[in-house]
Formats: sequence, structure tokens, C-alpha cells
Amino acid sequence: MSTISRTNLRIAALQTGLAWENPAINTAHIEGHLAHLDGSVDVIVLPEMWATGFTMDPETHGCALARDWMENEAAWPAPLVGMRSWARTHNAAVVGSLSCRVEGDEAAVNRCFFVPPVGPVAHYDKRHLFSFAGEPAAYAPGIGRTVVQWRGWNILLQVCYDLRFPVFSRNAQDEPYDVAIYVANWPEVRVAAWSALLRARAIENQCYVVGVNRIGEDGNGIAHSGASALIDPYGETAMELRPHSEGWLYGEASPTELERYRQKFPVLSDADGFTLN
Repeated sequence: MSTISRTNLRIAALQTGLAWENPAINTAHIEGHLAHLDGSVDVIVLPEMWATGFTMDPETHGCALARDWMENEAAWPAPLVGMRSWARTHNAAVVGSLSCRVEGDEAAVNRCFFVPPVGPVAHYDKRHLFSFAGEPAAYAPGIGRTVVQWRGWNILLQVCYDLRFPVFSRNAQDEPYDVAIYVANWPEVRVAAWSALLRARAIENQCYVVGVNRIGEDGNGIAHSGASALIDPYGETAMELRPHSEGWLYGEASPTELERYRQKFPVLSDADGFTLN
């Protein structure tokens, strides 16, 4: 992709605690943080299931989506309305997942939304469900990947446990994505794996990686320490938040640096071809 039509991608990612299964409190809390957003950004990233925490009760606490929700913004649930409002206010795309059920579908999904200030909303349904916590009993898995084009950048949407499965995120040789975003509720007990895998995904895919994890204890007593980070294509940590700290992670992805590295060291052109089932 040419650098002519794009500039640095400015990213703000919120590492925060989440009130258990309480969208109203979480929405107000995030709005408080957004009021102190420092400067102009292109993408705002929130943790996985930012409105509820990692709930396994989508029937009670998930969002209800109408079958025609993409064409009917008036029918959006409150958390999605909030994401659009924040996108408009800050002239940035807002990324984060919600527990939701689409009208008529048999099972709920853990859906990551990419909400721009205006126009169509992109989404990705979490492919790899966390069986250790019973997620497959509450949600249906997604089928395909979602790569969003935004301000000249190709952005891959991923959710938490997807991070452990490198084949699913393997970059394309002919039309690669530039940034992978992982929104998460990743437990503190396995945070070393979180940090290591974020770096691995950046290295093997020659891309920027944004990993946004929550902090605090959830309704099941599971502790989360954050360790949200921006990793550059070399696998180096460009920006990282302290464990258990609440606030914004700011960083930028450089198209010039990304393309210079890919041209100098063309790993993607040597990669194996495969078909994902």
C-alpha cells in the first residue's frame, strides 16, 4: 500500500476496570476518561466486552441487535449508540467488543465493532471461544476475519483468545494488513503469555499490534492486570502501560517505517500459502 494517501495512525487505547454486568456505569466511566483524551486521535480502543465485563449471561446482560441493525441506526442498543457518539465527538473510529444477540439468531456472539464517526459500521465475531471459562456454551463462534480500511490503513480486528492462534491472524502476502487490534479481558495469571504473544504476532506478520486489556477483578473473582501495549513491526514495545494502572495508552503507527521494513526484509513474500478452514 502506498504511503502517499496516509499519515501516521494516532491510537488511544483505554486500560480500565469494568463494572460487572453494568453497561450504564461502564458507559459513564468511559465517558469520563474520554473527556480527558489528550489531543487528536484516529482510533480509540476499548477492552473486550467493555460494557459488561466478560459475562457468560448474554440473555440478561447482552445487547439486542435488530436483524437490520446495520441499516437502522435508530434501533441500535445504548452501548453501540455510545460508541457512535464518541466517534463523532472525537472524529475517530471507536473499537471494542460487546456481548450481543442478533434478532432471530440461535446464539449470541462476542462481537467486536469498528465504529467510525459516520457511515457503515464494521464488525468481527470472536472466532476462538474460551472454553476454559465456558464461552462456547454462551456464544457462537465467528466464521471469517475482518480487515477494515480506515484513513489509508488496513486494520485487523481480533478478540482476546484469538491471540493464541497464529494461523488465524497470518498476514496475507498480496494485500497485507498493517495493524492488528486485540481487545481483551486477559487474566493476570497468564499475563506473561499475553505480552509474549503480542510481540510474536507483530514479528511474524510484520505489522503493528495494539493489545488492550482491562484491569481489576471481574464478577467471578478473576484478576486482570492490563499490560496494554503498542508493539512495532520489529516486535519492540513502542508504548506500554504499567500493570494495574488506569488510563490512556497513546501511540502512533508510521506508514513510512512499516513499508521501509517490509521492503528491506520481505518476510511476507517468503511465507507459506495455506487455506484456513
